[in-house]
Amino acid sequence: MTPVLGSQLLLYAAIAIIALVILIARYRINPFIVLTVVSIGLALAAQMPAKDIMAAYETGVGKTLGHIALVVALGTMLGKMMAESGGAERIALTLIDKFGEKNAHWAMVCIAFVCGLPLFFEVGFVLLIPIAFTVAKRAGVSMLLVGLPMVAGLSVVHGLVPPHPAAMLAVSEYGAQVGKTVFYAIIVGVPTAIIAGPVFAKFIAPRIQLPADNPIADQFTERDATPRELPGFGITIATILLPVFLMLLGGWANVLSDKGSVLNGLLLFIGNSVIALLIATLVSFWTLGIARGFTRDNILKFTNECLAPTAAITLLVGAGGGLNRILIETGVTKEIIALSAQFQLSPLLLGWLLAVLMRVATGSATVAMTTAAGIVAPIALASGYPHPELLVLATGAGSLILSHVNDGGFWLVKEYFNMTVIQTLKTWTVLETLISVVAFLLTLGLAQLL
Repeated sequence: MTPVLGSQLLLYAAIAIIALVILIARYRINPFIVLTVVSIGLALAAQMPAKDIMAAYETGVGKTLGHIALVVALGTMLGKMMAESGGAERIALTLIDKFGEKNAHWAMVCIAFVCGLPLFFEVGFVLLIPIAFTVAKRAGVSMLLVGLPMVAGLSVVHGLVPPHPAAMLAVSEYGAQVGKTVFYAIIVGVPTAIIAGPVFAKFIAPRIQLPADNPIADQFTERDATPRELPGFGITIATILLPVFLMLLGGWANVLSDKGSVLNGLLLFIGNSVIALLIATLVSFWTLGIARGFTRDNILKFTNECLAPTAAITLLVGAGGGLNRILIETGVTKEIIALSAQFQLSPLLLGWLLAVLMRVATGSATVAMTTAAGIVAPIALASGYPHPELLVLATGAGSLILSHVNDGGFWLVKEYFNMTVIQTLKTWTVLETLISVVAFLLTLGLAQLL
């Protein structure tokens, strides 16, 4: 059998990426199926022995899901407890009261940034959108002025900050420390969310005329629901930020204690993302569950219910890991390493560019980040890049760019905000692109300082 040349491998990889785009975006085929079929097709084209293909693919899926499945499950349970207890509503009402209704756009970006930590973008969006509708009506402002800062905060946390699945996978691929990644992500993420959220919303809201009537908003703002007793602000915020605090402790364990000491081992243990989320989830069963009058049966029901919708996300992340393994086994990754060395691209720029290409192609930030991280990690290792945490941020930034019609988030924002496709492109798509570019530039600046 004639060996496949390097240039041929790169051509096959390019065809595989184009196939991903067409099958997912044009023909609307399930992304998990597409990723699996394209991975097998690429392996066959690269003349990988047929008997080894599925073993390699399964290894990639298993390695990816071994960690991510636990993070997804625990993060979803924590988010569900926050939703059912009214914790998110309490945080929102408290911050809006502090900021004042006229500064609601600043309050909403803070709410989204905090509440988005344990939640997927879609879950956080559906959870917070009723609050945004209510605030916009009460303050008498455009829904865009309130809603865009909300989605900016959620999107920044989704793309940059662990314990979100894609960010956690990138942390694993790059060998980064979770605590340090969270710390740097907050440094980069806060100014990014401000620029893409309140600042951009203030600029664009007067320039977009939304219809006077929004049927979805009416469902939330005109209902006469009996007010429920909400948990306290302090206990809610402490529960939500507990895993972040524990991961930060783990990240700085070697600074706070002597290596090899009992304290050092304890800090590293509780700072592990799975342990941190497990502790926070168990704490939430009391603070946001039993202490709120829920029974053990209620909590069991909540935690069972919330896992079903995560199946698709988990499979998608796993399939991305399978594709990464095929790229490595077929030698495509080595060819990309050689090509990047020839063009002298830094790992930061390469991570961002590859994530950008995958995001535009597939519409999924998760697929973009996991695939790009799998390709760039060996390159970063080969070049001895010293700041793997910044590689996570650069790849995450690239994975958020240019959301358009092949992204589920695009249609979610369009429908709830009652916009046309053109209006959604002018607002949501530009906002996502702003996040990507600003976060990447700030990451580059941070790299210079470090």
